[in-house]
Amino acid sequence: MTLATRKGLMSLAAIGLASLGLTAIPARAQAPLKIGVLSDFSSVYSDIGGQGNLEATKLAIEEFGGSMFGKPIEVISADPQNKADIAASIARKWYENEGVDMIIDMPTSATALAGMEMSKQFEKLMIVTDAASSDITGKACSPYTVHWTYDTYGNAHTVGSAIVKNGGTSWFFITADYLFGHSIERDTGDVVRAAGGTVVGSARHPLNNQDFSSFLLQAQASKAKIIGMANGGGDTINTIKQAAEFGIVAGGQNLAGIVMFISDIHSLGLKLAQGLIITEAYYWDLNDRTRAFGKKFFERMKRMPTMNQAATYSATLHYLNAVKAAGTRDTKPVLAKMRETPVRDAFTDNGVLREDGRMVHSMFLFEVKKPEESKAPWDYYKVLAEVPGDQAFRPLKDGNCPYVKQ
Repeated sequence: MTLATRKGLMSLAAIGLASLGLTAIPARAQAPLKIGVLSDFSSVYSDIGGQGNLEATKLAIEEFGGSMFGKPIEVISADPQNKADIAASIARKWYENEGVDMIIDMPTSATALAGMEMSKQFEKLMIVTDAASSDITGKACSPYTVHWTYDTYGNAHTVGSAIVKNGGTSWFFITADYLFGHSIERDTGDVVRAAGGTVVGSARHPLNNQDFSSFLLQAQASKAKIIGMANGGGDTINTIKQAAEFGIVAGGQNLAGIVMFISDIHSLGLKLAQGLIITEAYYWDLNDRTRAFGKKFFERMKRMPTMNQAATYSATLHYLNAVKAAGTRDTKPVLAKMRETPVRDAFTDNGVLREDGRMVHSMFLFEVKKPEESKAPWDYYKVLAEVPGDQAFRPLKDGNCPYVKQ
């Protein structure tokens, strides 16, 4: 076929569309908006994210109205098995071949960083609601990644500084041996030393570990006042349970849960968890909006949401509203709308999305109630303090994000 013939056929096609009152629409514009939930559905972090994050995403879509650009919004999900290479492979397939516009969740810091590389390559949005390393908006930041819930810097500064002020001046860390755990140990250690305390040592364990006896014996022998648990999910639960068997707290040392969730407290029970000082971004019983979302979530999951699950709802809803306001699914204008619009929902009433991707909002310092103080199921926390976002999270100028203009 000659060039002239091809041009003629294209002109006829255009005339045909025009006669029907239609214009040619790019295939991407015609496709349904699609969100991918990449989560831990089967392992150590499944309680804090997993199926709850998928349901939270669906709740946000339903609340939004269920459709965008005249078509139903689609959701797909997958489990990367907490492995960076699998996360990268799924993200590539979703962005490149399956028309996914935004990926949300990312269960570990390693999977988040791997997925972020795909997000940059395809210039599509990724919203991290589970992974915690502060490097996500620091030295490893991306112009297409948003970090929504919490991070190791924020948790360290909220919990760590409170414990040091109350006399917990010497620390030993039991650390998950990958980026997440290393980041907690680093960020909390910096807080402890800045406050005049000392870090006397650490012991590192593999992810999804079952036997913590050797690590607890090292912590016990260190004589540190505080044993900082630089791990999360099932690893934190196992650490606390086995610490009770070793008589750690009875012997005069205290445990610090730097990254803990209401699901952890539920699994442990108040008898074991009572007195723990922890930080979270969300608690279902804070106000009318948090209670309303907690009730909706409970109806589906028969348990109250973790802060990550509430954050996944929040981030999805904010994203959808930004797409609608921008009038396009294209990443840059959508991100611009997300940044210029305050976050006001059941997760937070004072959220702001920064240039480095950090969503800044209040964090809360809680003390876990004694069994006799709890008046109802899931009534687990006493509020000690609300820490404003500009105090909890790392200042923009200190993050060394290469995409931020200094």
